Amino acid sequence: MARAYDEQAEQPAGDVLHEACGIAGVYAPGDDVARLVYFGLYALQHRGQESAGIAVGDGRAIDSHREMGLITGVFDEEILGRLRGDVAIGHTRYSTTGSSIVVNAQPFIEESDLGTFAFGHNGNLTNADDIAAMLPDDVRLTATSDSEILAKFIARAPGATWVEKIKAAMRVAEGAYSVVMCTRDTVFGFRDPWGVRPLCIGTYGDSGYMIASESCALATVGAHYLREIAAGEVVAIHARGIRTEHTEVVKPPSLCMFEYIYFARPDSVLSGRSIYMARYEMGRALARQHPADADVVMAIPDSAIPGGIGYAAESGLPYVEGLIKNRYIGRTFISPDQKMRSQGVRLKFNPVVENLRGQRVVVVDDSIVRGTTTPRIVSLLRDVGVREVHLRITSPPIVHPCYLGVDMASYAELIAANLSVEQICENVGADSLGYLSIENLVASTGRERRDFCLGCLNGRYPSVPAVSHGVQADMQPALKG
Repeated sequence: MARAYDEQAEQPAGDVLHEACGIAGVYAPGDDVARLVYFGLYALQHRGQESAGIAVGDGRAIDSHREMGLITGVFDEEILGRLRGDVAIGHTRYSTTGSSIVVNAQPFIEESDLGTFAFGHNGNLTNADDIAAMLPDDVRLTATSDSEILAKFIARAPGATWVEKIKAAMRVAEGAYSVVMCTRDTVFGFRDPWGVRPLCIGTYGDSGYMIASESCALATVGAHYLREIAAGEVVAIHARGIRTEHTEVVKPPSLCMFEYIYFARPDSVLSGRSIYMARYEMGRALARQHPADADVVMAIPDSAIPGGIGYAAESGLPYVEGLIKNRYIGRTFISPDQKMRSQGVRLKFNPVVENLRGQRVVVVDDSIVRGTTTPRIVSLLRDVGVREVHLRITSPPIVHPCYLGVDMASYAELIAANLSVEQICENVGADSLGYLSIENLVASTGRERRDFCLGCLNGRYPSVPAVSHGVQADMQPALKG
């Protein structure tokens, strides 16, 4: 069994860690691959704002750089100029309190019997303790991240090739993982058998490829979207071409619905569906389900704007800009602790008084998670003379925690798990409150209910924490020391 986490770590071993990250990988010999990954990560900055890193392979070795901070603060021309190679991966990270430390910044660099590799992970393993217990005793975990456990497992997994090692890990890993990985000359992308977190692939130039969490990262660098990497698929890209394999572990599809609701950038495409249009349809459906006797419609910028426009279009009410967002302030949902969430709201939004004073306003938002932001926004609107505030939410109430990579770790912090809709309405100071139903939410995506993980909405998870059981003995490969 691996040794417990390093004493530098602020969170004890065994705690479930949560992250929603952005990952990118590039194969483009002769091009500035580090710069391509940099701009890909820049497009994915909304997925994580605490640390960033890039690793490159030049055919002989791997070089890397990672630090705490935003992409623009971690990298400059000198650092990017040093990272030369033909392949590269990058990672931008969000974490919970207690694990926002540099040892958790990715990509991780690991050594195996096949050589050195770099590893970047988006998701959350639900059986990380079981996997850690399978590692040899001399393996020391220096981070508080389940990502490091998976990387060290791959390094010691049986297999004569990298793909065999990856597939060995996929046979034992449970939970959510979309991963980019590179060796000195090859880029890999793979996704858990449930497909909880997104991962797509596109072509770049004449013979290059790019892998990323979202298609917006491909578009940013001029890569052309090909398709989503399938659940349970491993993609390997190298000088001999592109190779794909599928794990023999078959699970029902379980894409996180929060990608459509909140995480993905509106200009991204997910499984052929525009995120913008999905959110627009959520707003239209919400107007039909919960009409309001009001004068104008506004949305909380930025992710709720398509839904607000859709609500206005369906209801026939005019859409107005009600709040101007300071885009230099990080997302309140992405801030690492409750104190920062509470302090950040008034810095983040400023009302457009002329559009709001004396009006009955429909306020469209994408979700209410903890209920810390919403009452402060309602208070801001009341202060500038809004007569009535009718909250409309383009998602159902979030009543269960997430174990698969979204920062909703306990029932105690979820307002809808503890209060009725009427109580929430009173708590936030609104005149009325309406949520979109699960049925209308799914219909807005153009997909089937069976395609999604709706665990935070209905308590039905594709994979839950393996607290009381170990990994089956017949699934445990003989790891290499």
